[in-house]
Amino acid sequence: MMKTKTKTQELPTWFDGLLYPEGETVTNPFSGESYKLNATELSMYDLIKGCELIIEMEGGSVTNNTEIQNDMLKGLDWFRRANGKAYMVLLD
Repeated sequence: MMKTKTKTQELPTWFDGLLYPEGETVTNPFSGESYKLNATELSMYDLIKGCELIIEMEGGSVTNNTEIQNDMLKGLDWFRRANGKAYMVLLD
């Protein structure tokens, strides 16, 4: 079942990722549930997943990736507040 959310949020000033012009549907690879994200949500989602990937590629070491981990945690916090339902489906 695909869920949607249409409200547009502003990205925080610390966000330095790519801002997508359009949203798209994202599927949680573990649950198979999907959620349609708007452009800002998709941009933040991509930043969060990119941070996760970098940390994983570095062996999960927090000491080498403090800035990346901080960006990921700030991104998760933003996403939780911006669209709690999508957060629960895609990131929780």
